[in-house]
Amino acid sequence: MEKKVQNILITGGAGFIGSNYINLFYDESNIQIVNLDKLTYAGNLENLKIQNKENYTFIQGDICDKELIKNLFEKYHFQQVINFAAESHVDNSILDPSAFVETNISGTFNLLQNAYKLWMEKPFVLNEGFKNARFLHISTDEVYGTLGDEGLFTEETPYAPNSPYSASKAASDFLVRSYFHTYGLPVLTTNCSNNYGPNQHDEKLIPTIIRTALKEEPIPIYGEGTNVRDWLYVSDHCKGIKLVLKKGKLGETYNIGGRNERQNIYIAQQISEILDKQQPRKNGKSYNDLITFVVDRPGHDKRYAIDASKIEKELGWKAEENFESGIEKTVQWYLKKYN
Repeated sequence: MEKKVQNILITGGAGFIGSNYINLFYDESNIQIVNLDKLTYAGNLENLKIQNKENYTFIQGDICDKELIKNLFEKYHFQQVINFAAESHVDNSILDPSAFVETNISGTFNLLQNAYKLWMEKPFVLNEGFKNARFLHISTDEVYGTLGDEGLFTEETPYAPNSPYSASKAASDFLVRSYFHTYGLPVLTTNCSNNYGPNQHDEKLIPTIIRTALKEEPIPIYGEGTNVRDWLYVSDHCKGIKLVLKKGKLGETYNIGGRNERQNIYIAQQISEILDKQQPRKNGKSYNDLITFVVDRPGHDKRYAIDASKIEKELGWKAEENFESGIEKTVQWYLKKYN
């Protein structure tokens, strides 16, 4: 018996992580992908390999647009929703939080409400044909706040967001949780550490280091460069998301982290050393000489680090790249882009 085609809504699929997810999994049989993206500065259709495939539809639109979302759910009868769409740049959230509140909170609510109306006859009773429906919400480790020198974020770590960005993501996580506990909506949440790799927007730390270095401009590093992040190669993250969709327990949260804690200064130095080999400066000096410390941003969390034991033990996920292998691939990709 032929397997029925599943319609999947991917929001923010022209962005960094969403595009990598689509590029990895678009050729699976019996799926029809609808990619909804507002195409803000962070979305780029050139990120996608899939453009002319029969099982792919791109729609430019906003997850906050109530009429549009309602019409899409009615037309496509989505079996899965994977919500990548988010405003995610902390500095921008400090300058103007309004877009973060609108997209990350109101937009997520709009998706949840339409999924509930389509999938469920009433609380805790799924409609026929939607028994295997899934709503996967992509979130961040920043909702947990900051860590001292010791310890790791687990799924039980209390939320303590410190920026308008992380506060808006925390609120969206709680909305997703509430739809599970109040209505029985089949939801899953993933909280990831800092992603890096192909297709990341130029404004983020790693592309900024590479871009400014190649332009022979000062490489800006906040404070003294001692802030620590846990780095996750984007394809490892996407494989984790896929696994959570397939095997995750409904209503649960899964932390996805690379176990790659590195200080920001180390990141800049490592990239500089790779560039010294790959594209040496004309003056013979190291790119390290361009590293410049700038005034720290307000409320800059000191350290993030994820304990990924739950997804590793329960679902069998493991990061394939360590930071040193992943950053080599990443620098190669950006050298092609910027040259």
